[in-house]
Amino acid sequence: MEYTSVSFTISSTPSLLQPARELLADSAASVGFDAFEDTDDGICGYVLKESFDKEALDSVIADFPLDGVSISYVAADAADEDWNKTWEDNGFEPIIVDNKVIVYDSCHTSEDDLKKLHEQYSDGIFTAIEAKLAFGTGTHETTRMVISSLLAADVAGKDVLDCGCGTGILSIVAGKLGAASVVGYDIDEWSVNNAKHNAELNGISCMQVYYGDAKVLNHISGMFDIVVANINRNILLNDMPSFREVMKMGSRLILSGFYTADIPVIEEKARSLGFHKTLTRTDNDWACVTFILDNQQ
Repeated sequence: MEYTSVSFTISSTPSLLQPARELLADSAASVGFDAFEDTDDGICGYVLKESFDKEALDSVIADFPLDGVSISYVAADAADEDWNKTWEDNGFEPIIVDNKVIVYDSCHTSEDDLKKLHEQYSDGIFTAIEAKLAFGTGTHETTRMVISSLLAADVAGKDVLDCGCGTGILSIVAGKLGAASVVGYDIDEWSVNNAKHNAELNGISCMQVYYGDAKVLNHISGMFDIVVANINRNILLNDMPSFREVMKMGSRLILSGFYTADIPVIEEKARSLGFHKTLTRTDNDWACVTFILDNQQ
């Protein structure tokens, strides 16, 4: 696959730079961008070359919701190996979620460090991730909150759906919590392959991963007890009816990837589909909300 690299320059006061980065990443994700990394004066985003829509990008920038901020950008071709190498070279430090789930970089965590982690968290659920062009290492607030929500759910013996699975981290954690089966899908073929690789790395055999968007659910048999989706707000609003179609009565929907300001519109959409909210988590203006399906529509 070939990607377009877009270097965004944000002109703002220093105090607005980080909020602007986060809002810009959310806006760019809504028009097809897959991954982002911070730069000194903005962010660099990556989008499949065939999916790059300059008109759509210009539109979301024109409607940017933060006053006192201006954004410019330069787009260029980026071969897979150019930014895959960045992911592999940088790695990430081990992430501890609720003192229970330990997510570590399989390529950058030494045996000694891993041994120390096992000694410190003897009852921990260890999850190895090799991130290649895929979102989901546990370093982002939304990923950690969804993992916390899975820990609070009764996952053992349940059928789980992971929408926009990225590295497969949420699917793998569900598998380690005893899920009977896990199905994931992603619009990025590289992420699909990465999720399959990480499942093998963790010995998760109950997991299947498909390439595509929510339309793949039309071709998957069976219904799900738990659905997780860590995607941007606009995609969630568009795809929630599709999630609803493959969920059992009493099943749990865990949504993240949006800001606390977006909770009302997410909740309104969920209510219209027969869900009620049971739990809200927030972290640095990011939100994660759990719903239960209890009404036939």
